[in-house]
Amino acid sequence: MSKTLTISQAEIHRQLALCDQIRALLDQRPGQKLAFVDTYGCQQNEADSERLRGYLARMGYAFTDTEEGADLVLLNTCAIREHAEQRVFGNVGALSHTKRRHPGQIICVCGCMARQDHVATRLRRSFPYVDLVFGPQLLWQFPQLLLRKLTEGKRVFATDDVPGAVAEGIPVVRQNRLKAWVSIMYGCNNFCTYCVVPYVRGRERSRRPEDILAEIRQLAAEGYKDITLLGQNVNSYGKDLDLGVDFAWLLEQVNAIPGDFLIRFMTSHPKDAGQRLFDVMAACEKVAPALHLPFQSGSSRVLKAMNRGYTRAHYLELVDQLRARIPDIVLTSDVIVGFPGETQEEFEETMRLIEEVRYDALFTFIFSPRRGTPAEKLADPMPKEQKSANFQRLLQRQNEISGEKHREYIGKTYRCLVDGEGADGRLTARTAGGRLIHLAGRADLVGTWQMARITDASTWALFGEVVEG
Repeated sequence: MSKTLTISQAEIHRQLALCDQIRALLDQRPGQKLAFVDTYGCQQNEADSERLRGYLARMGYAFTDTEEGADLVLLNTCAIREHAEQRVFGNVGALSHTKRRHPGQIICVCGCMARQDHVATRLRRSFPYVDLVFGPQLLWQFPQLLLRKLTEGKRVFATDDVPGAVAEGIPVVRQNRLKAWVSIMYGCNNFCTYCVVPYVRGRERSRRPEDILAEIRQLAAEGYKDITLLGQNVNSYGKDLDLGVDFAWLLEQVNAIPGDFLIRFMTSHPKDAGQRLFDVMAACEKVAPALHLPFQSGSSRVLKAMNRGYTRAHYLELVDQLRARIPDIVLTSDVIVGFPGETQEEFEETMRLIEEVRYDALFTFIFSPRRGTPAEKLADPMPKEQKSANFQRLLQRQNEISGEKHREYIGKTYRCLVDGEGADGRLTARTAGGRLIHLAGRADLVGTWQMARITDASTWALFGEVVEG
């Protein structure tokens, strides 16, 4: 295991000084400068965008929720599926109109898509109005890259294959005052054959525990009530640190921090999950009774072709261990339909697995080939029409199961965090297990813990009322 590269505090302070230099440049121009940050994809991208906003705020930008009139537009992109890529390219194309109306607008594209050579080439050739492109490993250098654009006037493409690092001390601007994302590690070592993440985000690298714990202590002191620990595979936390710590240990340390908050985490990889993790989850009162444990396929042969590192039998054994330890666990997962070479019988194995496990919810995807991954070159004989029919069948059955499980909540009372107001005049809230509740109640309850009695349920949500007193 290679040693994790840590960016020095002197270098981070240099980036912050560059933020101040940019602010001085912007102050010479009339009016408040506005930035629009548009985030695609996973929670890790959301956490990255919070750090980008931190830099932008230090530079003197205020934030807007539209690209129209923004002085700087930043698209933080996702490369997991083809649909996400095409959506980004469509939105980048539409920015030609805002750039025409506002010639001084700076357009930046960053994130996982920007790290791919074919994407950077297309942006360079087909979108000449894009000013700055950089991958996730260079996020910490954003001030330096933006200053080059502002002072030299030339387009900046920073997409070289550089080693990933850990950078502490970047300012953060969070958009939510109740819920917080905390990255505990970056990158991935698993190299699932369908996935681009190790290629675009680099190898696994863990933050030091003292830095994570200090961040969470601050969040708890500020009143955050729902804190999610993030990593491509949180179960691998600590392997690169040579400190004798692991993810279960980290959960115990976070649980000991004073404050009334819930601890969530994602994502767990089945090959690294096990009894120790489940025991710690059960013993720690702040850890939410919820686990996202992607299975991807119910066929052991397909799992081997995916390089997932476990079998169907092992996965089901984990589920049995988990539910024996935490009977009320809310279990969610990911599944890919139509992986290259998947037969109809292997798809039926997936259907039987969801019948056996009965997930609370599934995130379902039809296989999307990603350039540069081994799966891109695999023979794929199943017709698209069959894949689509299988996908719809799986989706329909899982929706039925979700509805059945939600109806089991009716008549029961749960402690929940009231986190917002819905468009229909009701409040929104979440159970400890993460189930959405549409709640009748007063607006001043937002941000508080309440007891909620569930009165009705649908496939997607619960409905309830506040239990006074």
